[in-house]
Amino acid sequence: MSERIPIALPELGDEEVAAVTRVLRSGWVTQGPEVRAFEEEFAAYVGAEHAVAVSNCTTGLHLALLAVGVGPGDEVIVPTHTFVATANAVTHCGATPVFADVELETFNLDPDDVAGRITPRTKAILAVHQLGLPCDLARLGELARTRGLVLLEDAACAVGSEVDLGQGWERIGTPHGRIAAFSFHPRKIVTTGDGGMLTFQRAEDAERCRRMRHQGMSVSDTARHAASDVIFESYHAPGFNYRLTDLQAAVGRVQLAGLPRRIARRRELIARYRELLGGAPELALPQEPSWARTNGQSFCVRLTPACRHEQRAVMQGLLDRGVSTRRGVHCCHLEPAYAGGERPDLARSVEARDRGIMLPIYAALSDAEVERVARTLLEVVG
Repeated sequence: MSERIPIALPELGDEEVAAVTRVLRSGWVTQGPEVRAFEEEFAAYVGAEHAVAVSNCTTGLHLALLAVGVGPGDEVIVPTHTFVATANAVTHCGATPVFADVELETFNLDPDDVAGRITPRTKAILAVHQLGLPCDLARLGELARTRGLVLLEDAACAVGSEVDLGQGWERIGTPHGRIAAFSFHPRKIVTTGDGGMLTFQRAEDAERCRRMRHQGMSVSDTARHAASDVIFESYHAPGFNYRLTDLQAAVGRVQLAGLPRRIARRRELIARYRELLGGAPELALPQEPSWARTNGQSFCVRLTPACRHEQRAVMQGLLDRGVSTRRGVHCCHLEPAYAGGERPDLARSVEARDRGIMLPIYAALSDAEVERVARTLLEVVG
C-alpha cells in the first residue's frame, strides 16, 4: 500500500528553527520583544488597529467575552456545530451558551436561526468562521446592531480568510465584530505549536485583555525592563496567566511571513478537489459565497442521500487505502458536557456532523496526492 496521506501537516523549517535559536540566545523567552513584534505584524496583516497575543484561542475567547462584560446570567448564542472550546469559553464566564443551527452549504451560523434564539438575557453572538470559510458577517452584524448585542468572532481557523461587505475585500480580524480570536494550533495555517491572537475595534478592550492575560498587572514586563526609574506594579483586578512566549512568537512571525504562499497553494488544492469531485452525485461540496474567500484551512465534503454508505464506512474505506480523514465538526449539544439529547431544531448541524468528511489539505500536499485522494474517495462512495 502507498504511504498514508495525513489529514494535515504543519509546515515548519529551518527559518523557524533559526528564529527559536535567536530567542534562546537573547535571554528573553516569554512575552517580550518578539511577542510585541508579532502583535504589530499580525495587526498590520489583518488590518486591525490593536492585537494581543495569548496562550491559545480558547483563552483568547475567554478574555474577549470577559472584556465585553459577559458574566453569570447572560446568554451567548453560538453554533452547536463548532469545536467545543467555543461553548466552553462562554461557560467559563458563568454564562450560558445557546446553541443555534447552521447552513448545510457553508457549515456556518444561519442568521435566521440566530434571530429566533435571542432573548432578554442574550448578551452576545459568538460567530464562528467554520473551517476557514467566513460566516455571514453582514447579516449577523446587522442583527447584533438592531438588537443591541455584541458580535464576537471565533476566527480560530480563519487567518487570511476574506470578506467583501461592500467596501472591497478585507481580511477576517479587521475586525468586523468587536473582537476576533485566532488559533495557532498545529492544524492551523499559522502555527506556533499552540497559541492565539486577539484583534480589536476598541483600544480599551485591547488594553483590558492585555492586562488580564498577565494576572491583571498594571504595567508590562517590557515597560519595567526599559524604565530608567524603579517601577512597582499593582494588580487592580484578578487576571490570568494567558501569556504567549517569545519562542512561540518568533515562530509565528516566520509563519505569518509565509502565509500568502500557503493560502495560495491551499486554494489551488481546493480548486483541484472541486474539479475532480464536482460531478459525483454521492458528494456535496462546500459552497463559497460570492462575498467570501476561504483561506483553505479545511475542505469538508458531505455525503448525499445518493451515497449508500455511512460516514464511518466511507472513512474506514479511505483509511484502509491509505488516506486519513476526519468526520464533520462535532455538535456541542450532543457532547456529554452539554448533552441535551436529540433536538430537531438543530438537525442541520447533526447532519453536517454525521455526513461531513474532511479531506487532507496542507501546503505540501502534491497534485498527485490530491488526485489519489479524490480517486480513492470516488471508488469508496461509488
